Amino acid sequence: MAVDARILIVARDDVRAGPLAEGLDRLGWRTITARGPYAALAALGDLPIEAVIVDLATAGPETQTLARRLKAAVAPRRLPVIAIGEPDGDYRNQAFDLTLSPPLHPSQAALRLETLVRTAIAEEEFELRLETFGERGRRLDLPETLDERYRVLAVGEPAPQFLALSNALQNSGAEVIGAFTAYTAFDYLHERPFDAVVLWAGDSQQEALSIAAGMRRNTRLFHIPALLYLKAESYVTMSEAFHRGVSDVASPDTPEIDTATRIIELARNFRRGEAIRGALEKARSSGLMDAATGLFTRDLFAAHLARLARAAAERARPLSICVLRIADKPETVWARQNGWLDRAIPQIGSMVGRLVRVEDTAARLATEVFALALPATNLNAARAAAERIAAVIGCTAFDAGEDRAPFVCEFDIGVAEVERGEGAVKALERAAASALKRDVG
Repeated sequence: MAVDARILIVARDDVRAGPLAEGLDRLGWRTITARGPYAALAALGDLPIEAVIVDLATAGPETQTLARRLKAAVAPRRLPVIAIGEPDGDYRNQAFDLTLSPPLHPSQAALRLETLVRTAIAEEEFELRLETFGERGRRLDLPETLDERYRVLAVGEPAPQFLALSNALQNSGAEVIGAFTAYTAFDYLHERPFDAVVLWAGDSQQEALSIAAGMRRNTRLFHIPALLYLKAESYVTMSEAFHRGVSDVASPDTPEIDTATRIIELARNFRRGEAIRGALEKARSSGLMDAATGLFTRDLFAAHLARLARAAAERARPLSICVLRIADKPETVWARQNGWLDRAIPQIGSMVGRLVRVEDTAARLATEVFALALPATNLNAARAAAERIAAVIGCTAFDAGEDRAPFVCEFDIGVAEVERGEGAVKALERAAASALKRDVG
């Protein structure tokens, strides 16, 4: 058994599962395959599986029941379950988090897995914050469940095939807005909220791919799914499309109503993720945060960190802690002595809060010391995250007065992963000691 497997594939044969497993393994999403429900449940009991992919063609008749059993088997850890098959459009009792049409390209699967796993972790984090904030008399707003129509942006020239797909989307209950150029598309994306984007790759296939790539470079647009609608004849390969950030690929060879259903499925999944991310963002306005930076206060962080550590053990997920302490460089010492560093701290803290993921917890432990709690993150990934944050802030110049050049801040960084049987405070102390050791060194 692959003890480092991250993804469980449930399929009775390797027609679909074999190429998918091989491709995901190459992309770093190590897989293990179960041939039936009992083998799948056994794998979940033995391994810290992050998500499951079920082949509907071979999984048997009770696939919805299977999905619910798999999720229940690892509770309270949230387990995303993806189905490979045709979406049926009935989401009221849907046990699958997402249904993707075959053939499922490994790069496409990896993109969806990344999104679903992060959403699951964010949902777990929101549940924990409900408890932490509730102990202090603050009730967080629950994730919004919007019943309004899905909003889809259709980008491309009005070719007959593309218009037919737009009509199918409208007939499926979606609100469709058309944009003929990339400039108009990005104007719409920055002005209005959308649940999905459809890119018509008619005679300008590279432009469609450029739009998808541009969305992935923008933090506001990063999560919005984009379907590439290809002409029947196309030189764009599936690997290239998914590498540029496309979420799904379809062509007029597929009936428009089937493609429309696939787009609605992507939009449904996106709206769910946005709801939980929005609920976590609202915690900043709870009144319990540090007034200057908007980060967790030291006491609030301590209480939440203890809860995070217990939850990590229950869910068999890693938890890492980072400490970032402003380093004593000559220009920083001068700025501290003359009051300019104190003026920069609110901006520095605000940047720390914006540079972490929504499911991460950022705190101000002392005047010049910040801490991060990163759920479902191992030591190496946590160190990379802390170094990235330090590098971004290190490129920012802070005011030092009219007669002196602006100064920059560097950080001493300490990172620790909570070990089995170790308390959260002990791990935080190890991270802090590591940061101090770097400063002394």
